[in-house]
Amino acid sequence: MILSRALPATRQVGVWAVALAVLVPMTVSAQGSAAAPYDADSARVLLQRYCLACHTEAREARGLVPVAFDGLDAADVGADADVWEAVVRKLRLGMMPPAGRPRPAAEVHERFLGWLEDRLDAAAAERPDPGRPAVRRLTTPEYRNAVRSLLDIEVDEGWLLFPPDDVSQEGFSTDAEALSVSPALFDRYLSAANRISRLAVGDPAVGPGFAAATYSTPRLLYQDDRMSEDLPFGSRGGLAVRHYFPLDGEYRVKLRLRRMIYDYVVGMGTAQQLEVRLDGKLVRRFTVGDADRFGYPSAYTFFGTIRGDPAWEQYVSIDADADLEVMVPATAGEHVVGVSFVAARTEPTGILERRLSGFSLSGLGFYHGHAAIERVEIAGPYDPAGPGDTASRRRIFVCRPVVGGDAAAEAAADARGVPASLSSGVVEDAAAGEPAAPDSSAAADPTAAAGGDEDRCAAEILSSLGRRAYRRPLTDDDLDTLLAFYDQGRAEGGFEAGIRKALERLLVAPEFLFRIERDPIDAAPGTAYGLTDLELATRLSLFLWSDIPDEPLLAAAEAGRLSDPDELDHQVTRMLADPRARALVDNFASQWLQLGRVRGVIPDADVFFEFDENLRADMERETTLFLESQILGDRGVMELFDADYTFVNERLARHYGRDGVYGERFRRVPVEGDRAGLLGHASLLTVTAYPTRTSPVLRGKWLLDNVLGMPPTEPPADVPALEENHGAAPPRTMRERMERHRANPACAACHRMMDPPGFALEHFDAIGRWRAADEYGAPVDAAGALADGTAVDGPAALRHAVLAHETSVVRTVTEKLLTYAVGRRMESFDQPAIRRIVRDAEAGGYRWSSIIRGIVESVPFQLRRSES
Repeated sequence: MILSRALPATRQVGVWAVALAVLVPMTVSAQGSAAAPYDADSARVLLQRYCLACHTEAREARGLVPVAFDGLDAADVGADADVWEAVVRKLRLGMMPPAGRPRPAAEVHERFLGWLEDRLDAAAAERPDPGRPAVRRLTTPEYRNAVRSLLDIEVDEGWLLFPPDDVSQEGFSTDAEALSVSPALFDRYLSAANRISRLAVGDPAVGPGFAAATYSTPRLLYQDDRMSEDLPFGSRGGLAVRHYFPLDGEYRVKLRLRRMIYDYVVGMGTAQQLEVRLDGKLVRRFTVGDADRFGYPSAYTFFGTIRGDPAWEQYVSIDADADLEVMVPATAGEHVVGVSFVAARTEPTGILERRLSGFSLSGLGFYHGHAAIERVEIAGPYDPAGPGDTASRRRIFVCRPVVGGDAAAEAAADARGVPASLSSGVVEDAAAGEPAAPDSSAAADPTAAAGGDEDRCAAEILSSLGRRAYRRPLTDDDLDTLLAFYDQGRAEGGFEAGIRKALERLLVAPEFLFRIERDPIDAAPGTAYGLTDLELATRLSLFLWSDIPDEPLLAAAEAGRLSDPDELDHQVTRMLADPRARALVDNFASQWLQLGRVRGVIPDADVFFEFDENLRADMERETTLFLESQILGDRGVMELFDADYTFVNERLARHYGRDGVYGERFRRVPVEGDRAGLLGHASLLTVTAYPTRTSPVLRGKWLLDNVLGMPPTEPPADVPALEENHGAAPPRTMRERMERHRANPACAACHRMMDPPGFALEHFDAIGRWRAADEYGAPVDAAGALADGTAVDGPAALRHAVLAHETSVVRTVTEKLLTYAVGRRMESFDQPAIRRIVRDAEAGGYRWSSIIRGIVESVPFQLRRSES
């Protein structure tokens, strides 16, 4: 594994002769006592005995080993840190030497590993390299959160129409190398800025189509239960949406009922009541269905179409929902529009049939069963009354210029619904409550007074918004740019139009859209330097909240207090206690575990007919609630894999074969054995399977990459696909087919690592149900041996094997979190920082807060390398 690169080949022979002469006594001493000192010579002897037989240049050239050790120098491990860090990973997991080959005693193994890590850490301390994350744009969640924090307006991702954020090889959308800005995305930024600014200010010129939106439900979603906590108890089906109404006025809400594949409305055999609510208050109740009005339909074709009753066909094709619309008066701002059916208090009689899925569900008969909502359309305003008093306008207009004395100010204030103190003809800072001195020239020239007051107020508004948006105090040039756009808008439509125009410009400014970190002008090329407090504040808020800094964090940064460790710790504690820290679940954990992929999987409906959209949502909800309880509850990292509880509702409990859980609400329940921890969650088991069957390879690779931190190499391009069962030949079990597949030597090396953990999860089918036999009726064989030789025979044994590698698991999670936090992939020079974070967190049981604090205090997070 190691030869001194500094020595000529003739002298290397002599060195190894001397080393081999002392091999036996040194090894005996090392195995018998921990008192013997460990150094590079000891490492050479160990590696010569256990590693160099395989890791040669000849075997590397043939592709049998990933790297040769012939030319490495144990006395200078920092020179080849990338190779030695890979050695550390494999030794920590017990992967090397391979099972069945001679291995050093456990004590010797640990002494060598400790020595190697210490030398790597010392080399990194001599040549610190914090990396150089590139300038990157905000991700879509960060953009939406930033707009909400800045303007108090919730941006609907549906009308943003941003292209999906690219994801790096490490699986995170925060990677700067993946966050490009295409022409299409820039066009969407311009469009979004225009729409957001008009919504936030309340542009009175908007028409009925400006804020129109359509909210749809998936075709394969059952609407048999209460669908949202925003809908009333006793309701069934439908949906609840949060819609932003731009102005006070009337809005049209139009409903369309679900149709089956032949375009007939489903569930029209019985009368059903359909309700429309605004913020929980009933606006209108409709009655749909009831075939008795037409008489029982005379006949159906084999395909389900109608014969013999034109009036009934007209009703279920067109008339059933033709008049399902209502005009709703609404004030400007965000409101909850709820549409749902009144739940029936009866149960069907007769033989209980299984739920339909796939094509069968899309072709569900239109006579019996429940009606369902296909979509809700909202348009308006009609006859708008004005922008109203919205949270966005209160956030924007921290002052208001008015000319005409106290009486005019009070009248204007009453008209707008704002305090007269903010409309007194002077500029007032709403935060400080201190009016600016009036202009003595106002009485002589009212026009000049109006312009002066408006300009001063505009400068105050734009300074306040710009400071938050740019995450720093504005320069004179920054403010002048915004005021130039304000002047253009004011000339076209008055004061508020000017503010809207400047806001539109602010939302496409590079300082808003990008995380920009500038090298100090006096920084030597390629050297490490500390971030400014303002840059650190932005990193911190994007890391913990996926959002821009709030006022306390920004004020601390402006005052230079984030350089104080106590202040930084206070800010981290405060931010973790804030509800916005849920972004660590929604954005970090979901991407780390690839949980979001469950929304796109489509299990074969002919094989897994129990799977539907409801189950898909419940699977994701279980894991999300579990991660919230772990991360936001500040549990230990290892509890992710050994927790004795989960969250289920009736539908998911039935999927798991669990009794005694009723209703659509999730509740915490105890679990044990094979279901304990994340490895028993149906969501993760489903995303690591194929539509028709399980995949030990996908599940094993997922575990190695995301949990153990040892991803296998990419397969060669010419590797054949796994042979599937087909035709008249007797079906082979998954294990039999995998053994044939890995008979190829090019496949065996990786599959030896991937397959055993994947087979240990074979008792879970492709949608996460427990099974004793596979799809062909053969008993499931979950037995195998991991790369370190540990025998496993099912999920519980696999979980215990994972828990035995605590250090590797915690380091992997820390590395993933640090990758997400700084926005670049981790390199070998980052590993010492990761080890330090993990060591410091050990005393606290590896709690999430300890890991997060360690990351915030680390070299990669606080420092940056200047351009070379």
